[in-house]
Amino acid sequence: MFTLLAVLVFLWLAVKVVGLALKLTWGTAKILASILFAVALPLLIGGVLFAGGILLVVPVILIGAALGILKWCVS
Repeated sequence: MFTLLAVLVFLWLAVKVVGLALKLTWGTAKILASILFAVALPLLIGGVLFAGGILLVVPVILIGAALGILKWCVS
């Protein structure tokens, strides 16, 4: 009877330990995700603006080059 009680207590402790480990991992994952989000979001916005800026600058440069070539050819 004592063995059955000891086994039940150890199983209960094992379930509690697994539950605590899951809570700890979930908390750590939330903290790491919030830090990563805080660091990655400004970099993502900067990268999108930089890429968008390049996409806007390329046609302006091409138009400027075409106008420069036309001006050079006419003069």
